[in-house]
Amino acid sequence: MSVTPSAAVRRLRVGEESPVALTRRARRTYRALLERYPYAHCELDFETPLQLLVATVLSAQTTDVMVNSVTPTLFSRWPTAEALAGADREEMEAVLRPTGFFRAKTNSVITLSAAIVERFDGEVPTRLEDLVTLPGVGRKTANVVLGNAFGVPGLTVDTHFGRLVRRFRWTEHTDPVKVEAAIAELFARKDWTMLSHVLIFHGRRTCHARKPACGACPVAQWCPSYGEGETDPVKARALLSYELAPGAVLPDPPPGPLPGDVTDGIPALP
Repeated sequence: MSVTPSAAVRRLRVGEESPVALTRRARRTYRALLERYPYAHCELDFETPLQLLVATVLSAQTTDVMVNSVTPTLFSRWPTAEALAGADREEMEAVLRPTGFFRAKTNSVITLSAAIVERFDGEVPTRLEDLVTLPGVGRKTANVVLGNAFGVPGLTVDTHFGRLVRRFRWTEHTDPVKVEAAIAELFARKDWTMLSHVLIFHGRRTCHARKPACGACPVAQWCPSYGEGETDPVKARALLSYELAPGAVLPDPPPGPLPGDVTDGIPALP
């Protein structure tokens, strides 16, 4: 099934979109992505706010699957901020080696944990303004922790999120703080955390940086960047990618509706 951008998106390409129309288009896109990825969630395994904070720091320049493969050992050896702060550096480096940049990451974990012990009695703070004072913790990491460990809505502006909101032309900003502020204006606060999840899922699975799978995209009709990637539905579907844990098998077809699929008698959005 072929997909084409709507007339409204064609007008957008020449700069004819009002703020109200932008908000409506953004929210339609979000609803469609939520239908495509109803299972979207934080893909870092964690049981406590501290574990999520450390895992997020470790996720730089590697995959969540890789981080999830080392954190069980990390947290079994050093289960608290106090233990992490006092860890033997060489021993921790050996555990973190598979994640890459293991020396720098070891230093980050030890320094971060020491700050939590010294300034917050060993407990991860629950306010953004406190989290961002911790060494190596920016707004992105803070919002991951707030949204997923504490249930406080936040926008996680990572590389996928930033790429997609610019492709969708929800904003032209590149600075993460400005991106966060611009997108916050388009959505209800209660939706911020899930919006982050579905955009990151879509960026990892469909709207890739180099070759987006436009022909298998459930939001093509609202995307002014449609056509930058593969538009043939069969070829585009072959581009879909899923990061799987070792031993996991992805169903074929993958979960969630694709363009042209029929669910409950209703065709999925083109």
